[in-house]
Amino acid sequence: MGNHDANILKGMVAGLVGGLVASWTMNQFQAAWTRIAEGSEKSHGAQSMQPSEGSKGDQGQDTNEQDDATVETAKMISREVFGHELQKSEKEPAGTAVHYAFGTLSGGLYGALAEITPQVTTAAGLPFGAGFWLLADEISVPLLGLSKGATEYPVSTHVYSFASHLVYGVTAELGRRAVRQVL
Repeated sequence: MGNHDANILKGMVAGLVGGLVASWTMNQFQAAWTRIAEGSEKSHGAQSMQPSEGSKGDQGQDTNEQDDATVETAKMISREVFGHELQKSEKEPAGTAVHYAFGTLSGGLYGALAEITPQVTTAAGLPFGAGFWLLADEISVPLLGLSKGATEYPVSTHVYSFASHLVYGVTAELGRRAVRQVL
């Protein structure tokens, strides 16, 4: 698509759809990864893999343990915007809502940017996914106090998160591209 075809609104709409589909796909990828990892670890007698930011993890965890970043964000929004402390039963759906909202909005920004600077779509969205992982999971989430520092997680958690965001980036780009072709 040349610059003469650029339309930021259409790009944003296409990106929103791509981001929503990518958020769902990322969840499915993480669920499959966790099932495979837990099956492999159980067969070797090892403990389950520690969940990373953005994964569901054990929502029934002790209140002294930190929830994942999406739940921490949902708790903050609920407290600061609505004056409501999330109950244990509200944490998982609220965290899921944050995950989908953030992924969808990020896709929308990506779609708009793709209209202005098409180079961001290079390599079918892999660089977008990698950059999203670095800026969100590795830098912003710890800086905002929504998770422990990056060095406090094992390498396996970073690999899991990185792979999840690559899946998100590729899916967001393929979804954006498909929707943009019909708009």
